[in-house]
Formats: sequence, C-alpha cells, structure tokens
Amino acid sequence: MAFPGFHAVKWIRPVTDQQIQPAGIDLRVSKIFMFKGRGRLGVESKELADTIELEPHAGRWILEKGAYKIRFSEIVSVPEDAVGFCYPRSSLLRMGASLLCAVWDPGYMGRGESLLIVENPQGIEIEIGARIAQLVFIKLVEKPQKTYDGSYQGENITY
Repeated sequence: MAFPGFHAVKWIRPVTDQQIQPAGIDLRVSKIFMFKGRGRLGVESKELADTIELEPHAGRWILEKGAYKIRFSEIVSVPEDAVGFCYPRSSLLRMGASLLCAVWDPGYMGRGESLLIVENPQGIEIEIGARIAQLVFIKLVEKPQKTYDGSYQGENITY
C-alpha cells in the first residue's frame, strides 16, 4: 500500500503544495556535485569518490553529458513501518536525463542524495529548487526487526 502525497507530507520538510502528488512527494534539488575521484566499495568498508560542488549561475546549472551527484532540499524521515522509493520526474526523462536512487530504509532520516545521469548530448539546464524526483512511501506488512542505523543516518543536516 502506497501512502498518498497528502499523507506522506508529514515525513518530509519543508514541502510546498506544488510538491504534493497523488502518490508521493516531489523532491527539489539544492546542490549538484561533479565527481573528481574514484570511489571504493569493499566488503567491510567504503570510500566515497571526491566531489566538487558546482556553483549555479543566474539561479541554474547548465550540465553537460555525464554523471553528477545531487542533494535534495528536503529532510526526509522515513516511518518505521514504511520504505521509500525515489523515482525521476518524467520531465527529467523527457529531457534526456535520469535519476538513480537507492532504497530509503525504515527509520532513515536525512537530506538524501542521488545520482543524476545526463545522456542528452546537448546537456540540460536545471534551476535551483526544481522538482527533480518523486519519493513514494510503501507501507510494510509489519515493522522490521530493526530500523536504519547506517552511516548516512542524519546526513546533510546541520543543527
């Protein structure tokens, strides 16, 4: 069972009325990064690739074909009895770009990140705060034995 957007709004902040969709909540882009190094994923450890934040010009980024890390504007708190799935907005796909997201586990809280893939040979243009993804919460049949406690818990939140 998916939570409709008007219900899911209580787990995401801040949210405007424009972001509330029938089956989820649109997420906006706040930052875009270019990869500057190699990452490493081992059995017991990981090293994330170095990145450099791209500065927008006149309120927007002009992106060439390639892979980018993006950060969402909203802080998400996934309920303990649900899982979040993030999908690209169809407008992004129709421009020749896509967004790859991982599962948002029960109990995760943070300002998430995702992988933006620009395939359009002419590139794309994205304004700061543009709605780029939709997050959908699916209710689990029962609460899990434990909730998310990984290294990304509380990511990108400054207190």
